[in-house]
Amino acid sequence: MAVAVMWGLNFIAIDASLQHFPPMFLVALRFALIAIPTMLLVKRPDVPLRWLIGYGLGFGTLQFLFLYWGMAAGMPAGLASLVLQASGPFTMLLGATFLRERVTGPQLLGILVAVGGLAVVGWQRAEHASVLPFLLTLAGALGWAIGNVCNRQARAANPLHLTLWMSTVPPLPMLALALVVEGPARITDSLTDFTGPGALGAVLGLLYTVVIGTILGSGLWTWLMSKHPAGVVAPFSMLVPVTGMTAAWFLLGETVTVPEMLGGVLVVGGVLLGSLVKPRPKRLPDPAPVGARRPGSRTSLGPVLAEK
Repeated sequence: MAVAVMWGLNFIAIDASLQHFPPMFLVALRFALIAIPTMLLVKRPDVPLRWLIGYGLGFGTLQFLFLYWGMAAGMPAGLASLVLQASGPFTMLLGATFLRERVTGPQLLGILVAVGGLAVVGWQRAEHASVLPFLLTLAGALGWAIGNVCNRQARAANPLHLTLWMSTVPPLPMLALALVVEGPARITDSLTDFTGPGALGAVLGLLYTVVIGTILGSGLWTWLMSKHPAGVVAPFSMLVPVTGMTAAWFLLGETVTVPEMLGGVLVVGGVLLGSLVKPRPKRLPDPAPVGARRPGSRTSLGPVLAEK
């Protein structure tokens, strides 16, 4: 629950940072602050380079490029925390398409429910505001899903080291993109002029995103995933949009329409339905009479339990 609160408040911190820094340069700056000490102090994980780069491009570059761009274009912080949950259905679809992972009936139903919820939110955004920020945030969710697939293929022995080294990928391409799109003058002003009313909040928001949202939040999440079953830990991520939307209402005065709230319930419920489904365990053979042994039977239940 603590991680869900940290990540939910992260959207408030991003909103504060965007009041001063241009979005594309902000992505480069955020990951550069993590990448420099990582390269100096943390051993590079023993994973194929293509999956490390793919994880960094998907999770780090594409996700936050479109998320920050969408929020700078008008996507409310609370609603952004909700729409980003589309990464769950996207990950299932990409896993089924490229990794040949089997999608069960309940998982497919969960995807359809979540997509229906996103359609409701998108329709409401088109009715009451520009739909472009919604589409950009949705593209960020797809980038997150691409990163998830690469992360899964990397199979890192130490996932936290992989998460930290992933941060070395986004800074250079995002800095190049920022120089072309946002221009050197705007970037220089954001680094030299801190007299504006939102400058201090932007710096504090950036520090929160780096230290609390990324290092502490991701570190605790990785530790939890290593100590407890994924099916027990993963559903708690559904509290992130609840925290994000509540904090945005309390701190930023953001409100959502009733259809948007209904769409949010469908998105969270659909992702939760897909994440809670477990494969049906194999049925154990009927117990043999005491003292009897069937042909080909094992004397230990260890392999059977391992399969379960």
